[in-house]
Amino acid sequence: MQYYGEIQLGTPGQTFSVIFDTGSANLWVPSTRCSSIACWLHRRYDAGKSSSHVENGTEFAIQYGTGSLEGVISQDTLSLGDLEIPGQGFGESTKEPGLTFAVGKFDGIFGLAYANIAVQRVVPPFYSMVQQGLLDQPLFGVWMGRAADGGEGGEIVFGAINHDHFTGPVTWAPVIRKAYWEVAMESVTLGGKTLNFKSKSAAIDTGTSLFGIPVEEADAINKAIGGKKNWAGQYIVDCNKVPTLPELSLGFGGRTFTLKGADYVLQVGNSFGGNTQCISGFIGIDIPPPAGPLWIVGDVFLRKFYTIYDLGNNRVGFADAV
Repeated sequence: MQYYGEIQLGTPGQTFSVIFDTGSANLWVPSTRCSSIACWLHRRYDAGKSSSHVENGTEFAIQYGTGSLEGVISQDTLSLGDLEIPGQGFGESTKEPGLTFAVGKFDGIFGLAYANIAVQRVVPPFYSMVQQGLLDQPLFGVWMGRAADGGEGGEIVFGAINHDHFTGPVTWAPVIRKAYWEVAMESVTLGGKTLNFKSKSAAIDTGTSLFGIPVEEADAINKAIGGKKNWAGQYIVDCNKVPTLPELSLGFGGRTFTLKGADYVLQVGNSFGGNTQCISGFIGIDIPPPAGPLWIVGDVFLRKFYTIYDLGNNRVGFADAV
């Protein structure tokens, strides 16, 4: 499942759908100067049609876990919801190799991580909102719905939190390294048993669908839940066993947050008319030191818990989503 929302760039506004990604710090959209297939399949920014465009020309390249792209930096007016940010720096992608961005339903990425990991030190849009005094508070709240089950998609609120989307108290965990929204992971248990993993921190990542965790740790969990690797490297779980799978609990900010098997296993319909497949939400990604070892905590967790990203106090809040 992909979560994305719409923004406008330029005057008059050109509309793009973007993933709001706490795991990266740059805003980029495809450019009319791009000839990659991925660009042709999506909406493209045309600098010549915007009266507020300011040429910058600095080249950039961004490597993601699933693909890379190149382009040039530009500046223009950014609008989202009722916010308008003049002079926002962003990337116009001119090369998007591979299939990753071609098959995505989104046009670009709206990075929400800390500014010090922004490529070419471009000021991220959320920082611009704060610096220009557009927000009541320097934070944003994220709720991810279960649109696949017929519900709403999700919501991101800048400058406030939406109490309608969570219940009970907020548990706060301090950010331990200002790059990703990375917090200490105090414990990992599966079926009540503590897993003594090397990973002691977690990046809370709205731009990742699953749990991206060290290969050795992913293999251990997938073995414990009966996952079998398929040709694509995914772990497949017997759908009939999902209701009886062990609970996974993660410790953040002095509280444990628990997922059932139905939360961490994705049920995916076969587009070729076959049966539904159940795919484990744990994939192996080794991030070398000093950044790793690290858990990347994605949407399988965020659908269950409302999260708040508080830049003013450098902390992440967790609460039970409703």
